[in-house]
Amino acid sequence: MKLSGTVQYQDLEGGVWVLKADDGRTYQLAGGDRKIKKDGQRISAEGSIQRDAVTTAMVGPVFHVSSYTAE
Repeated sequence: MKLSGTVQYQDLEGGVWVLKADDGRTYQLAGGDRKIKKDGQRISAEGSIQRDAVTTAMVGPVFHVSSYTAE
């Protein structure tokens, strides 16, 4: 699955990194490296939705990033 959007930090339950995707949805980010965690950064990412993931933040589906590029 490919997604593009803006990385944002949300101060929920100790903090969570999300992708505000161009498709209008919000995805909780998992995987990638620490360089992906830059508030306001636009990225294009490949990965998969973790359907069985349970989180305390509950901001949206968990998107496990396998690779990405900054735009």
